[in-house]
Amino acid sequence: MTTTNPTAPPLSPPRDRLLDRRHLPVVVGVIALVTLTAFENRAVQTILPVIVRDLDGWTLFGAATGATLVTFTVATAWAGGWTDRLGPRPVLLGGLGLFALAQVVSALAPTMGVFVAGRAVSGAAEALVDTTLMVLVAQALPESLRAKVFASFAAAWILPSLLGPGVAGGIEAVAGWRFVFIGPLLVALPAVLLLRPALRAGGRAAGTPPGVDPRARGRLAASVLLAAGLAVTTFSAPLLATPASRAVGLAAVLGGAGVVLLAAVRALPAGTLRLAPGVPAVVGLRLLTSAAFTGVGAVLPLMLVTTHRVSPAVAGISLSVTGVMWAAGSWANSIDRVQDRVGAAVRTRVGGLLIAAGAMGPLLLALDVVPIAVGLAGWAASATGMGILSPTLSTELLAAAPVAERGRASAAQGLAVSTGVALQTGLIGAVVAWFGPAMDGPRFAALMAVGVVVALTVAAGGGRVGRLTSADAGALVP
Repeated sequence: MTTTNPTAPPLSPPRDRLLDRRHLPVVVGVIALVTLTAFENRAVQTILPVIVRDLDGWTLFGAATGATLVTFTVATAWAGGWTDRLGPRPVLLGGLGLFALAQVVSALAPTMGVFVAGRAVSGAAEALVDTTLMVLVAQALPESLRAKVFASFAAAWILPSLLGPGVAGGIEAVAGWRFVFIGPLLVALPAVLLLRPALRAGGRAAGTPPGVDPRARGRLAASVLLAAGLAVTTFSAPLLATPASRAVGLAAVLGGAGVVLLAAVRALPAGTLRLAPGVPAVVGLRLLTSAAFTGVGAVLPLMLVTTHRVSPAVAGISLSVTGVMWAAGSWANSIDRVQDRVGAAVRTRVGGLLIAAGAMGPLLLALDVVPIAVGLAGWAASATGMGILSPTLSTELLAAAPVAERGRASAAQGLAVSTGVALQTGLIGAVVAWFGPAMDGPRFAALMAVGVVVALTVAAGGGRVGRLTSADAGALVP
């Protein structure tokens, strides 16, 4: 006769696995799209100097990058509301359509002005794709797998970071830079086919009111103002290069930064700037995290080339370190034991402290206190901290946001990231333009110190990461 032990603990249900047959098409599809955008990003960075030379577009070199950021900011404001009302399918397909258009326009551009227009379309496409992928992950995968899939997103940047520049350079050498824009199109169609079942099942979230969100117009106006402030802050830095225009340039940079802060109050969730617990805190920490990491990463290659006289190839190692160690941090964060035993607040604090402590390596390197290897080892620690923070905040955002407002919450996160990057980039660009060739180690160290302080602010605010219920949905927007 079979007997059972009444005191034995009940068997826990088996854990979901990322590579289970029912999840595999979605996982492969979303990772393919992330890889697609990663390769496009690294490839354009690699061939942009050649494009500028061939199209005689030196005066529009900065605009080729800035246009993408500006249109990303505006399109992100639309993407969240559209995804909540319509579901991810039409918004994702629209984003991929714009991506294809951007690639074609960029590849066929007869002038630098047309190329910049193609990059502007690419920024809007990236906003639509990024926002919908977040919502699609929330709809198609259980919560227990979200940290793992976000770790996979980070891993998807490794090969583009390591191989993308070489592949793009090889294509340019053999066939010309225009053919570089064809490659990403070959990945888009298979990725969409893999996502078709999830896209068919992922409709409008329950509880989302039909029709146009009456608050959308105000958010759009705020995002347009935010984009305008980012553009002024970014493109006014050259005015600081000469004494004759320095006063005008300084006024423009400071004025643009002020516009960004005022617009952010309206474009981001209420309470973001004071890190109100819940979704606003997550979005605010996203802004601070992107600013902290950019404050070091954006000047590290330039510092290596100018103060330590290393080759651009050696300086580019910092980009490879970023991709690999970011993925390593994301993988460590996704381990089941870490997810089960270490809360989001603790992981946020650890990530912030790692960024701050690791950034001391490049800072001391700028002051010529430590050798290059030690400085890059510190940067590896910072990238690991970023790998822990990024998926932690993304997972917490999806868990905290009401189901009917995940699109808007994801869009707010995208706006926060672009705002943090742009503000820090504007500061860096202004200082570099002001001092020009006189930029030395102590000045680079001072810029990096700003990143260290901001990272410590992230660590201090980690305890404000918390989860909202549907009753708190009104906290998502002003």
